[in-house]
Amino acid sequence: MAALMLASALEAEGLDGRVTVDSAGTTGYEAGRPIDPRAARRLGATQIVSDRHVAREWQDEWFRERDLILALDVDHFAWLREAAPDQESMDKVRMLRSFDPKVSGRDPLDQGIEDPWYGGQADFDAVWQQIHGALPGIIRHVRSALTQAVPIQRRTVAEPAAGTL
Repeated sequence: MAALMLASALEAEGLDGRVTVDSAGTTGYEAGRPIDPRAARRLGATQIVSDRHVAREWQDEWFRERDLILALDVDHFAWLREAAPDQESMDKVRMLRSFDPKVSGRDPLDQGIEDPWYGGQADFDAVWQQIHGALPGIIRHVRSALTQAVPIQRRTVAEPAAGTL
């Protein structure tokens, strides 16, 4: 859900041709499966198409290939930082909500988004709101990096293993 929301926001800002967004889970448990129907329903309510989304598993070489790696929950944040092969790669890992002014100054442990998979539609709606709150900050970050001539080739949103976001 987060990757599709971010891609849509970047497109609305005219940045879609300059930045690539993709997503992956930290395990292969959901690899190959489509988006959760509840997430698709929430995205569809804002005209974001999700029918082509297929879950996949994180690949270690992406630490080199991606410029920003966004984790949604604290377990995945920790997993990604522990798996990072070096400090440069570790520094690329950020909590998605670290870009949300409501929680940006807090500890990463307080910036997590709970996986709504075990809940109902209202939980997906709440997660949509949390992701949405971070999008303007991510857009500002991307614009700043692009104007500073920092190469931004790919954006990765590391998603929960259930692949629901």
